[in-house]
Amino acid sequence: MGSLLSRLGLECGGKAVKEEERHLRANDRELNLSYKYADNAIKTSKYNIFTFLPLNLFEQFQRLANAYFLFLLCLQSIPEISSLPWYTTVVPLVLVLSMTMAKDGSDDMNRHRCDKQVNNRQVEVLIEGELQSEKWMDVQVGDIVKLENNQFVTADLLLLSSSEPLNLVYIETAELDGETNLKVKQALTVTGKLEDSVEKLANFNGEVRCEPPNNRLDKFTGTLTLKGETYSLDNERILLRGCTLRNTQWCFGLVVFGGPDTKLMQNCGRTTFKRTSIDRLMNVLVLSIFGFLMIMCLILAIGNGIWEYQEGSKFAAFLPKGVNAPFSAFLSFWSYVIILNTVVPISLYVSVEIIRLGNSFYINWDRKMYYPKNDTPAEARTTTLNEELGQIKYIFSDKTGTLTQNVMTFNKCSINGKSYGELLDFSGQRVEINEKTEKVDFSWNNLADPKFCFHDNSLVEVVREGNPEVQAFFRLLALCHTVMPEEKKEGELYYQAQSPDEGALVTAARNFGFVFRSRTPESITVVEMGELVTYELLAVLDFNNVRKRMSVIVRSPEGKLTLYCKGADTIIFERLNPSCSNLTEVTTLHLNEFAGEGLRTLALAYKDIDPEYMEDWKLRHHVANTAMDEREEKLDALYEEIEKGLLLLGSTAVEDKLQDGVPQTIEQLSKADIKIWVLTGDKQETAENIGYSCNMLREEMNEVFIVSANTAEEVRKELQTARRKMTPDGTEEPTVKKSRSGLFCLQKTETVADEPVNGEYAMVINGHSLAFALEKDMEIELLRTACMCQTVICCRVTPLQKAQVVELVKKYKQAVTLAIGDGANDVSMIKAAHIGVGISGQEGMQAVLSSDYSFAQFRYLQRLLLVHGRWSYLRMCKFLRYFFYKNFTFTFVHFWYGFFCGFSAQTVFDEWFITLFNLVYTALPVLSLSLFDQDVNDWWSFQYPQLYTPGQLNQYFSKRAFVYTVLHSGYSSLVLFFIPWAAMYDTVRDDGKEIVDYQSFALLAQTCLLIAVSIQAQPGTP
Repeated sequence: MGSLLSRLGLECGGKAVKEEERHLRANDRELNLSYKYADNAIKTSKYNIFTFLPLNLFEQFQRLANAYFLFLLCLQSIPEISSLPWYTTVVPLVLVLSMTMAKDGSDDMNRHRCDKQVNNRQVEVLIEGELQSEKWMDVQVGDIVKLENNQFVTADLLLLSSSEPLNLVYIETAELDGETNLKVKQALTVTGKLEDSVEKLANFNGEVRCEPPNNRLDKFTGTLTLKGETYSLDNERILLRGCTLRNTQWCFGLVVFGGPDTKLMQNCGRTTFKRTSIDRLMNVLVLSIFGFLMIMCLILAIGNGIWEYQEGSKFAAFLPKGVNAPFSAFLSFWSYVIILNTVVPISLYVSVEIIRLGNSFYINWDRKMYYPKNDTPAEARTTTLNEELGQIKYIFSDKTGTLTQNVMTFNKCSINGKSYGELLDFSGQRVEINEKTEKVDFSWNNLADPKFCFHDNSLVEVVREGNPEVQAFFRLLALCHTVMPEEKKEGELYYQAQSPDEGALVTAARNFGFVFRSRTPESITVVEMGELVTYELLAVLDFNNVRKRMSVIVRSPEGKLTLYCKGADTIIFERLNPSCSNLTEVTTLHLNEFAGEGLRTLALAYKDIDPEYMEDWKLRHHVANTAMDEREEKLDALYEEIEKGLLLLGSTAVEDKLQDGVPQTIEQLSKADIKIWVLTGDKQETAENIGYSCNMLREEMNEVFIVSANTAEEVRKELQTARRKMTPDGTEEPTVKKSRSGLFCLQKTETVADEPVNGEYAMVINGHSLAFALEKDMEIELLRTACMCQTVICCRVTPLQKAQVVELVKKYKQAVTLAIGDGANDVSMIKAAHIGVGISGQEGMQAVLSSDYSFAQFRYLQRLLLVHGRWSYLRMCKFLRYFFYKNFTFTFVHFWYGFFCGFSAQTVFDEWFITLFNLVYTALPVLSLSLFDQDVNDWWSFQYPQLYTPGQLNQYFSKRAFVYTVLHSGYSSLVLFFIPWAAMYDTVRDDGKEIVDYQSFALLAQTCLLIAVSIQAQPGTP
């Protein structure tokens, strides 16, 4: 989570939260200390000099393989059963433990070093009326601290005042969320009056009540009580630890959370660990190997008992205690557990991690996935999932910023039933707009943005003529937003926008004569057609992914109260006054035209408000806004109440162009039999148009089904109709296969079988219908129909629905899923999928921080999957087959030898050969195979995407492939043992002495073994 989090370490979980509400008073350490809040010191290290060795060993022996080899070592310390010296187990075990211990120790030393560096930073703290320099670790909750430009924020602070006009501060949050663009925070007007007066700040005794410590970076709920008045606190007033103060000379803040309670440290908890299907299979196989080992040892122990009973009696006279066949068999069993332990190799897990790490470096180093425009390389943010990249069957993709550039340009609009933005010739035919098309001249507007481009002069004419509807339209765009302006020189305006959409719309209003100049918590200043007008800002009704709209309530200089609202057309139309029905019909036609061209649309509406009603509503709004419990729910209810009976103004249409290479990438992935589902919040028409532009929807498809019903039964009927068209002879009931999986077959799974389809189909479903289709009694029907289609587009969906769709496919399809997105609304989907990919684009870094892999452009996805994913899967499968082959072959030779040595647990190989077989003799071939093998190069991988299909079907490594490997090992071991044995059997020299002794046979057998397994490691060997 940013560079600071990485320096702090990712295993720094915050303390258990027991608070229900935090209460503190400024400049009152005695009161605040009575609550026993955490101080500002942090501790992210796991060990100290005394606990490192025992604690690290304890953690390592919790792994099954390490514990197993420790158990073997204990067995080897018993002379009666050990036929191998202790070092045959100690050397590999110590080597593995030491490597892990060295890595853990190095990581923890870095954490100690970082903790010390951070805790000893200096900051100015107001103590007893004076500013004193204190270490960060000595800062307490309730202290007032002074920050200066380019300084790190000490703790989670309530911003009190700053050097900037309007009490603004500019902060960089790259350490928190990876975003490098500056964010703007603003202090309350009542605390801004404190300025930098030490006397006023020392006398400040405001009381804060707020939420307990949590990890929500985007949310803060609290109140400030000062002189009997209560003020609402939200995230806009809070400076979080880990941020950096920029372009601000100084600011003062009140410490609300310190040290482990800060949101930065609360986000240091362990993330959900994803495992690949090969990992899960390996766990099952290793358990099976244990069972197989026990069976082999039992067979040899029984053989020993029989041999002792039949042959051992002949030697009883020479033994002091005689022969006890059952006891001898018991000891022999444990002896063979030691000798045959190589069938469960300790180096397997270490080798797997080395291979995964190496393949991750290949992704990081790939220059063909580097985006020079933003200086952004591809990044493997996890090393444990590489081979699963070669098995993807379903891709779930966001649209805006993922398939498109997320660089918005104001393209068209509809105002009062008239469409603007198109050019027509004298005959009324549409003229295609290109680079040579004449642009609108905005020279009449001194504050116009010179980069803004528009071609329809008629819109400028009606604005300048004073058309009231058109002017109201642009007035709304200039007032209803969260943009912050920055004016470096007179007339040179720069807008800091939270989203590209808002920036494009405010810039459009600016060029058409409604220039947003400045804002305070109580007002918005706009230059309207050259005249400076200041509106009193009474309320901001925030946008979120559930509301899908934003409103502001303002009072004009004439005293008129107006609510301006913009949002998704379906949401706005539900709240319109019935008198707008005719205008709604015309605007809907224009919206569909815009969406059909792939443009992003919003509807705009307004409402005049009665002053008496507003006074009552404002009082209720203040109560809800200062509530500590269910604040959001109470505010939503108030917003819903006032945002009714709106009057429609029109709609906007902004263009978001496709990224380079998107259609070609989707075509390649489709050829690899990867199904692509697009989950977007855009209108259905916009999503369809982008679908055709991307080659996801094609004219040659048999049919594109549209599911847009308004009731559950209608949705079910439309899904069933689509399914029956695709499979006229198919069964009505789905084929559901129930099975068990997991280490001990404890996990129940249900798999909906794929149904054969003749032809290519696609499905488009809107969010309203999707909500019905995701219900328990209909989800199987949705899954059956959707999985028959090559492409599925879900539009107008919420972030929660995105995750639900991914979970549905994961639950009923034994297939690997990948989700790719670029914004915070994609995080739930990215976390839900087997593999999450983040696009580092225009919407910040939230998606990247939650992802397993990241890069800058969607087109790099084909290289990630078809090249790196396929190679990683192929290499891992070859490695596992080879590893199990050489170890089973090695072990089986011992097994056959047991029948020729009286089952005495004598080894056929030299002790040092046994010790070094996996660590030295066969280490390099298997690692080189697993790091450098390419069956075909990257060019052929792109030429023939069908090469990707075997990974989806688990053809290269499965339980069947493992059984084949074991049988192959058994056959090889028979050849490797019996041919040398037969060649040396009963051989004598000329003088009658035997040529071969035990050591000669061992040397020959192990030489043949090494040659055989080395040849097997050659690329192309089955």
